[in-house]
Amino acid sequence: MTKYIFVTGGVTSSLGKGIISASLAKLLQARGYRVTIQKFDPYINIDPGTLNPYEHGECFVTEDGAETDLDLGHYERFLNVPTSQANNITTGRIYQNVINKERQGEFLGKTVQVVPHITDEIKRNMRILGESGDYDIVITEIGGTVGDIESLPFVEAVRQFKWEEGNNNALVIHLTLVPYLAAAGELKTKPTQHSVKALLEYGIQPDILVCRTEHPISQDIRRKIALFCNVNINAVVESIDAPSIYDVPLLMYKEQLDKTVLSKLKLPTKAEPSMESWKDFLGRLKNPTSEVKIGLVGKYVELPDAYKSITEAFIHAGAKNECKVRVEYIPSESVFADNVKEKLGHLDGVLVAPGFGSRGIEGKIDAIKYVRENNVPFFGICLGMQCCVIEFGRNVLGLTGANTTEIDENTPHPVINMMEDQKNITEKGGTMRLGAYPCDIKKGTKAFAAYGKQHISERHRHRYEFNNAYLAQYEAAGMIASGINPESNLVEIVELKNHPFFVGGQFHPELKSTVANPHPLFIKFVAAAMEQVKKKATK
Repeated sequence: MTKYIFVTGGVTSSLGKGIISASLAKLLQARGYRVTIQKFDPYINIDPGTLNPYEHGECFVTEDGAETDLDLGHYERFLNVPTSQANNITTGRIYQNVINKERQGEFLGKTVQVVPHITDEIKRNMRILGESGDYDIVITEIGGTVGDIESLPFVEAVRQFKWEEGNNNALVIHLTLVPYLAAAGELKTKPTQHSVKALLEYGIQPDILVCRTEHPISQDIRRKIALFCNVNINAVVESIDAPSIYDVPLLMYKEQLDKTVLSKLKLPTKAEPSMESWKDFLGRLKNPTSEVKIGLVGKYVELPDAYKSITEAFIHAGAKNECKVRVEYIPSESVFADNVKEKLGHLDGVLVAPGFGSRGIEGKIDAIKYVRENNVPFFGICLGMQCCVIEFGRNVLGLTGANTTEIDENTPHPVINMMEDQKNITEKGGTMRLGAYPCDIKKGTKAFAAYGKQHISERHRHRYEFNNAYLAQYEAAGMIASGINPESNLVEIVELKNHPFFVGGQFHPELKSTVANPHPLFIKFVAAAMEQVKKKATK
């Protein structure tokens, strides 16, 4: 029988429910349990696909093409297990499902209400992964904080769910804040008490409290929290600020969070969790033997969460290479032909990031021209790949005005064009080329050297593609299409022959990078940047 764990948050957002959920899941997985995590978001958008990255950070894409919350990226990076459409549900999707059922007459003319119809739909979605038979434990993270108006139906659904399943089959972990007041010189438990009180008002007694703190929590404070929040003292867990999110599983292991959970769910602890490979990764991460500076040129750099998977992929690839990767965020709007050397000249590599729209695109193109001409390692992702095609067309092939039709519908040289199956689509949400698609790689290329195999699969999120009408011209001039989709013949990877590392991918390799399996293109890109450092040292 599948067991269920719910993770709620109180006092403030951004306490790290996703990291706590992923860390607990990692420990349970290391003990031999089959675990998955799902995120329930209280906003009304159907999915994050139409949200500006400034609103919600990165939009993470799953293998099956779901546009989801960025926390699913953390789940995959920690567990090394793909998520799916069922792992992220929003209020918008819940209401859409209920309204569709009402339109189809499923409720037989009854008045449709939040209770029971909305809460029943939430509970149905909570059970989908558990009823698949693929998992022993399902962890459900409830977005937002307890007390938010939009979270109320989810909290009520959790209350009902726990009552239906029984205490041995479902438990609630409440993540809260124990702030340190510098003026008083002490930690304060009152915000935690009030947060738990709010949860109790909705009929939920938390089973475990995870207390986010800047300073260690003494035994006396644990006892006080346990007494006034009605939990066992061993169920008060310290979550102290850590140097890296990847330290958190080991900190939670030290706090015995996984043992406490298994005890409350009446599950055997099995063997102690095998975390040797995780410790090896942390050892490499914290003890690099070299360092590189890589510029990330993008239009949303004021909010690093907009590129969360890219920055995490650099951490994985850096650890693999025993190299500290320092990422420098460069607004593409600030890059021009007359200042590009000043902006990029000190870097060991440049990644041009994905994005949509015209803002900052010429800055990306100027950046690519500089790194191509000066043999600086370059990696382009999605729009970054399209920009390197545009730059090469303009400055090497002499295709004046070459562009993507996303930016200029009347360009004389549409080297990047809208995909045929996208031309008649009017709705924006969930209609791009999304999810995993196969790619065949040519032998003898940089891409083949990275992957070490000919047939791969990568995740996509785009509407525009390389225009194959120009392919022969490009290849004759030295830009090789090293990766091709075998079904549609779309160009997936381009690279330059005579360059230390110049690779552009139409897909999003960062979405598949995990602690256990750093992405091969990121590994090779970081290695190329390390070579660049050596070259500079010999000059």
